[in-house]
Amino acid sequence: MRLDNHARLERLLARHPDVVAAEPEPGRTCLVRRDEVLVTASHAAHVDDRVRRWVDRREDLEDLAISRFRLRSNCRVDVCDLVMSVVGDTRHRQLGVSPNHLLRGEPSYSGGPFDTPQPAAELPAPRPNGQSGRRIRVAVLDTGIAEHPWFTGTSWFARCDPGTREVLDANLDFELDSEAGHGTFVAGVVLQQAPDVELHVERVLGSDGVCDELQLIHALARLWRRTALRGEPVDILNLSLGGYTYDDRPSPVLVQALARFGRRTVIVAAAGNNASDRPFWPAALKNVIAVAALDAEGRDRAEFSNFGWWVDACAVGERVASSFVTFDNHDGPDFAGYATWSGTSFAAPAVAGAIAALAGGKDLQAADAADLVLDSANGDNRPDLGVVVRTFRGPRVP
Repeated sequence: MRLDNHARLERLLARHPDVVAAEPEPGRTCLVRRDEVLVTASHAAHVDDRVRRWVDRREDLEDLAISRFRLRSNCRVDVCDLVMSVVGDTRHRQLGVSPNHLLRGEPSYSGGPFDTPQPAAELPAPRPNGQSGRRIRVAVLDTGIAEHPWFTGTSWFARCDPGTREVLDANLDFELDSEAGHGTFVAGVVLQQAPDVELHVERVLGSDGVCDELQLIHALARLWRRTALRGEPVDILNLSLGGYTYDDRPSPVLVQALARFGRRTVIVAAAGNNASDRPFWPAALKNVIAVAALDAEGRDRAEFSNFGWWVDACAVGERVASSFVTFDNHDGPDFAGYATWSGTSFAAPAVAGAIAALAGGKDLQAADAADLVLDSANGDNRPDLGVVVRTFRGPRVP
């Protein structure tokens, strides 16, 4: 299904009046928070000297090692132009300064097909394999999670506090919000590949599938603190979200936040749904496994999927079936806990689950399991799509 991406962008901007669609160069659109600049703490004083005339206030977020500069709205500053003037025209970015880019769970604002979830018949629950070794911990940062027969009775779901629950109809129009159920769906995809994992859930995306870099960094910090206090470091982090930057280079503030997890944690991210080879972040980061989508048969690139030199792996991402929310739509399809959906958002957790299953089954560190899963010598490797990861197709039938 092809949706009107221009209309979708207009709805997003109407819902988020503090967001602007910037285009520093023709064809290089990005979404940023108006009048906000993010700076790593080590460079905050230097940047303050450069931009003071436009700044309304500076907020030092010490626990994140980031400062947020809020600009005077009456100055009508183009944040991308301002950041470019501070950074300078160099290929090596020496200052940790960035606009506060918007990120999305189903990024299609710059073109490309994608679809909406469709109701599906009940699926058999993934059956744990009863692994006796260490349980692999997979973190899912998304729209949250809803109660579901696949989750109830598990120790990890019992630890999900109310702040992680899905919001289904934030605008109270009796219609399921555009991205509601995204996190519940992603969690089910992981479990179908690796039923024995322990999930850690953080809600970072709104029910319209939107967050910004600072909100993601806050969520990453919450996850890191919570798991570190318990002595339970995350093995695999799934990010079925992302966006474009104003200069097609990585955001230094997000790079800093992800580096906190170290090499022990494998980070897997969706490559985006715009049928483009433009680098999509955070997937395009060197220390992140970028996952593109194959069609339903697993033969070719899905029409909507991004691709490029920066993509590491691909898996089926078209007409995926998984757990979903229960909701009676006023003027749309009703859902009873199961759906099919398409997107790189759902190829990514399939790869994350495949890595988790191998790590748990062979008692490996997640990084070692990822190396084996992505070893091109063991399988099909395709230009601009990376290694084809053959994941479990469909639910595990008892």
